[in-house]
Amino acid sequence: MTAETVAEGYWVERVKGTRRLSNYWWATVVGLGGLGFLLAGISSYTQVNLLPFADPTQLIFMPQGLVMAAYGVAGIGLSVFLWLLIWWDVGGGFNEYNKQTNQVKIFRWGWPGPNRRVELVYPLAEVQAVRVEVKDGFNPKRALYLRLRGKRDIPLTEVGRPLALSELEERAARLARFLAVPVEGL
Repeated sequence: MTAETVAEGYWVERVKGTRRLSNYWWATVVGLGGLGFLLAGISSYTQVNLLPFADPTQLIFMPQGLVMAAYGVAGIGLSVFLWLLIWWDVGGGFNEYNKQTNQVKIFRWGWPGPNRRVELVYPLAEVQAVRVEVKDGFNPKRALYLRLRGKRDIPLTEVGRPLALSELEERAARLARFLAVPVEGL
């Protein structure tokens, strides 16, 4: 989570979605690589060098040039997909805890379509605890969840970015103190 706003009885945490520096980096790198492969395949077919740093006209079109062109199309397609994810900011949103309206609002942007806006609103009285999940190993997981009475746990942290254990504990304690509920899982 990138930013938070805390006022008397009101707390908002911004959740970063796909608009991350790493996603911009990979979308650009994959796009440029795909373009290079596609130009190499086209150069192999037309025997006109379209790349200033190599000479793909020396490639035989069947099968090397064709495979290079196919890799290029796949790379450009993946890059377009990544740029669309960044544009749509899938997973971005906010967590809002409001004691004045007695509500918890969890908002996220989803995939385009009729259910793009994911908005969950619950009364504060349904909040049972703040749950911490820590799983170390090859694929570590460190996440915060909001435990509601009679409902499934709602994830509060960003996907794909495990938090430092100290930061996770500190955020769980602050949120639990603000909502006046216990912390589970520590």
